[in-house]
Amino acid sequence: MKSKSFKILAIMDRSLVRFASACGALSALAMILLLINVFYDVVMRYVFNDVSIAMQELEWHLFALVFMLGIPYAMAEDGHVRVDILYDSHSDRTKAWINLFGSIGFVIPFVVLVAWFGTDFAYQAYEINESSGDPGGLSHRWLIKSLIPVSSVLVALAGLGMAVRAVRVLLRQVQYSDTKQGAQI
Repeated sequence: MKSKSFKILAIMDRSLVRFASACGALSALAMILLLINVFYDVVMRYVFNDVSIAMQELEWHLFALVFMLGIPYAMAEDGHVRVDILYDSHSDRTKAWINLFGSIGFVIPFVVLVAWFGTDFAYQAYEINESSGDPGGLSHRWLIKSLIPVSSVLVALAGLGMAVRAVRVLLRQVQYSDTKQGAQI
């Protein structure tokens, strides 16, 4: 029975890491698109003296996509902000307790609140068919606003992954040194 539980935890851990890696890949793709968009805007403005409001607004939409999809990836890669000066000097078991408490006590409740309020925020934008206030701006602003609850779910899954990894460390299945940089075991 214990072996089956260990296998289930390992499968969950690998699946959540893969999921976060997919978020990171999408975030990287959005970053490339952002780079192309900014290049286009600069060339059009300074070479052809032409400005597109929609393309300028697309920049912050793409940046939001980079940021919101990058968070779950950063959590899975252990690249998120934390007081590492204190954290790094502790044993793996202490780190696991910190990560377990942090993910269950802080990350997951916070993103549940953001998802709850973000859903209403996006729905209101959809209901009134909110669009840019600028002439020539982007329509369907609800699409970018819907990224708030969607990314909250993704961050919750990353928090769950952080908790599963902490449980695996506490059960001595893995060590944090084995799992750095998204190593899949």
